[in-house]
Amino acid sequence: MNLDIYINYPGHCEKAFQFYEQHLHGKIVMMMQHQQAPEHFPKEWAKPIMHAIIEIGGTLMRGADVPNAEPMRSAYLTLRLDTAEEAERVYNLLATDGEVFMKMEKTFFANRFAMLRDKFGTSWMLLNES
Repeated sequence: MNLDIYINYPGHCEKAFQFYEQHLHGKIVMMMQHQQAPEHFPKEWAKPIMHAIIEIGGTLMRGADVPNAEPMRSAYLTLRLDTAEEAERVYNLLATDGEVFMKMEKTFFANRFAMLRDKFGTSWMLLNES
């Protein structure tokens, strides 16, 4: 049995996955566009994604463009980072144009920890334990 993550995006799934591939050492495994956007999709969505898969840190994240999709709430993707420097790099990257819930800092349970929602609406916990 495996557990994957599925995220709906309001028209920017491809941009989000390309960003994660470039900056989080991800690998897009599959990216399938709708051949013709369904009638209920916004007209400005030129090439909405029907289904996409990216692998980040050994975990598969799946996604699609869905009308009226909202930012993640009450769930977080947790990135465990090997070094404090890498945690800071990823924090600065994902916090840009996003919303920080807890700034990157040392806690009683981690060397570096932060909580935020990135510019694509994906919520993250960043953790460097050592």
